[in-house]
Amino acid sequence: MREFLRGIWHQIQAITIEPKNIIEMLLLAVLIYYLFLWIKRSRAWVLLRGIVVLLAFVILANVLELNVISFIADRTLSILVIALLILFQPELRAALEQIGQGKYIRYFMRSGRSHTEKLYPPEAIEEILDASYTMGKNRTGALICLEREIELGEYIKTGIRIDGILSSALLINIFEHNTPLHDGAVIMQGNKVTAATCYLPLSSNRDIGKELGTRHRAAIGLSEVTDSWIVVVSEETGDVSLARQGKLLHNLKPDELRKELLSIEDGLSADLLHLEGEIKKRRKKKSQPSAEAKQEAQPQESKTGGEPHAEKIAE
Repeated sequence: MREFLRGIWHQIQAITIEPKNIIEMLLLAVLIYYLFLWIKRSRAWVLLRGIVVLLAFVILANVLELNVISFIADRTLSILVIALLILFQPELRAALEQIGQGKYIRYFMRSGRSHTEKLYPPEAIEEILDASYTMGKNRTGALICLEREIELGEYIKTGIRIDGILSSALLINIFEHNTPLHDGAVIMQGNKVTAATCYLPLSSNRDIGKELGTRHRAAIGLSEVTDSWIVVVSEETGDVSLARQGKLLHNLKPDELRKELLSIEDGLSADLLHLEGEIKKRRKKKSQPSAEAKQEAQPQESKTGGEPHAEKIAE
């Protein structure tokens, strides 16, 4: 035993730990921690417990020398990886979508549109508000999806293309009862109504109240898999709600919904605008003339009176 322990001690002394090994272990610890968190919060936790039971059964079969069961298990374990990918496909997709929605990922992979431009200007918000509460008074059900960073092309394909300029009259006419376009959701891209009668994924969240119907569940479902905001008008009560990030803000007043919709770009541009502004400042500093050039330009500026002050205000 002494020789055995001495051998282990010599092996431990032979181990050399470099800074990169410590960094690697810390990264692996963080990844494993978040992996367990993801497994526990999703349906994967139930599936994982089932897999653990099966593995325990296979180990028991090997111990008891149950040859037929062991033979079948050896042949089926080779395709276990493919089976796991199929079983965990929804959870893996949701996890990858969450990674892709990180603010720095969105900044470097964003579209060509500058984040200083308003995708949904205040006049567009007012048109949506007018249509929503008018339909609420008339008990007309509606689903209005506002696309943000994640494109909704796969859901647009399920509906009918419209490509019309946004107006409250157009939205009210689309959702009017007994019309070809009233069923399903409308998808908007900025100041444009892109498609109608679109099908949305239903949420599988069991915590959603039973009083909420399919329309609200579809709105929450789309907000779970994309970063879209969805305005919901209840056909039964006329209440207007807003679904975002898998949550529902229920029965909002006009001022409350206006406040929420006016901040629709905050999640897109609050941090991104800061980064974009810093980049612009650096570019501006590089392009500014030298101190000598500024001194030469000062006599000319003094002749013009208020022009330097106006330029400073414009900047």
